[in-house]
Amino acid sequence: MATGSTLITGLAMTSTPTFAVVAREDGQAADIESAQQVTLWYRNYDSPAIRALLDLALRKTPEYGPYLITRSQEMNQGRALRELSNDNGHAVQVANVATTPERENNLLAVTIPIDGGLLGYRVCVTTPQMLSRFEGITRLADLRAGNIRFGQGRHWPDTQILEANGLKVVTHTRYESLFDMLAGGRFECFARGVSEVVYDLDLRQDDGLVIEPDLLFTYPMPSYFFVGRSDMALAMRIQLGLERAIVDGSFLKYLAHYFTRPLEELQLSNRRVFQLGNPWLPGGEKGISEDVLQHMKVRIQLGDKAPPVPN
Repeated sequence: MATGSTLITGLAMTSTPTFAVVAREDGQAADIESAQQVTLWYRNYDSPAIRALLDLALRKTPEYGPYLITRSQEMNQGRALRELSNDNGHAVQVANVATTPERENNLLAVTIPIDGGLLGYRVCVTTPQMLSRFEGITRLADLRAGNIRFGQGRHWPDTQILEANGLKVVTHTRYESLFDMLAGGRFECFARGVSEVVYDLDLRQDDGLVIEPDLLFTYPMPSYFFVGRSDMALAMRIQLGLERAIVDGSFLKYLAHYFTRPLEELQLSNRRVFQLGNPWLPGGEKGISEDVLQHMKVRIQLGDKAPPVPN
């Protein structure tokens, strides 16, 4: 196995699988045929933050040899998890999704929340025409009385969480279709994590989509990297790389680099907070240092200034 750390460049976001250019520390191109190919689920590959964190973890483990990250074919979350469960590495090898007990039983989870837990902080993507529907909402009961419907992926654990808290949910298997359904009035709120929503809208470039300015929904929902159960070496490499990044401070720099902008733009401290329960949460956020959690930008932004609203 080759040594020497790798850098990934040329990560174009295209609709077909794309190979990264692998380089060594000495600036020479590494032998692509000898590099470890890591196929990342396309939704994660298209997210600059998630792709950069996987790159960071692999770069922190040079003893495993050179690597390249490729984009999987486009598939919904349910299929991606089935392919991982079936150990079909030709289709996908790594996916970052919210954790559930079933996922942790069927797959290998790298139990470090990739965004420090921010995925469980959610705001509404809506349309300018529907913004008035959210005015005067101070309780969950107001959402129910106002028939505010939430759009979510059919295979996402958020769907069950929202339904368990008495909210109406409209689902679809395909993430991209949910934006069309929102524009068509099928629901009023496409609930997106604060760590992803700004990048979502940057990618969409759609003036017909806006972020509702006043509400914030929170529930405990760590988001992990998952691999197939036979891919123990890859799971160990990612785990080791992230732990090294936590220890040397580069994970904290990663959080600041990718999430300072959305946290500032969303003005979380000025929002009304709705705390929802997650009855399917596995045994807590494991494997991440207290320093990272304590320094998360969202903790600084929210502080104690935004008490939860009543049900």
